[in-house]
Amino acid sequence: MFLSRCFQWIRTKVTQRAERLLLRVLAVGPIPQHVAFVMDGNRRYARMNQKAIAQGHSDGFVALRRMLEACLRLEVRCVSAYAFAMDNFRRSPEEIDHLMHLAHDKLMEMSLHGQILEEYGVRLNVLGKTSLLPEYVQEAIRHVELVTKNNNKAILNICMSYSSQDEITTAVESAIRISLDNSEPEVCEITEHDISAQLMTSLAGSPPLDILIRTSGVKRLSDFLLWQCSENTQIHFCKAYWPEFGLFDFVPIILEYQRKRWGRS
Repeated sequence: MFLSRCFQWIRTKVTQRAERLLLRVLAVGPIPQHVAFVMDGNRRYARMNQKAIAQGHSDGFVALRRMLEACLRLEVRCVSAYAFAMDNFRRSPEEIDHLMHLAHDKLMEMSLHGQILEEYGVRLNVLGKTSLLPEYVQEAIRHVELVTKNNNKAILNICMSYSSQDEITTAVESAIRISLDNSEPEVCEITEHDISAQLMTSLAGSPPLDILIRTSGVKRLSDFLLWQCSENTQIHFCKAYWPEFGLFDFVPIILEYQRKRWGRS
């Protein structure tokens, strides 16, 4: 038992040092300013590993923290994570209840002194129709957004009760209302720029989307950041389930981004 623990400790330390070295090497090249994750595969991961579905979601939050820290060490300016789609309200009441309590607990945990948001100066935004979430989750959102509002080194967007179609619809409505307030109704005009400026990500201060990653091998966007996916956005579909996704899955994606950026220069 003692030797087993010693071996595990040594392996962990070696892995950590290798990861730190790898991040330092990557940081020499161009770094994306905005990376988004569709965190897919928690339930399939749980079933494959004979775990409860709830544990799969919990392991998914561990993966989010792991990847957030990797991005922050690389000095990625903004990370967006698809945590709960509006469509997810169709799931079983038991699973939704667990997800809501898990979100509450993790939001409160991240707001504590000495946690990752404070360490890296991260402002947290929760994007989506949050009025559909339970009141105790809304309270946690208000708390963590208030605690981190003056952090200005990086941004974490947690997309909850989110739908890209809803975001675009709301942005168009806002753009029209602003135009009407500033001009006569018969000359009201809106442009792509006007709509872009009213997107939730834009209002949260997010830069343009450079990379979007979906795990679990599913090749669709599932109504996530559809407007933000421009011609310059790299989209990657990875086979790993989200709780398994780690630095060594992320590195080839960053290397491809750097290769394409160097190719343009």
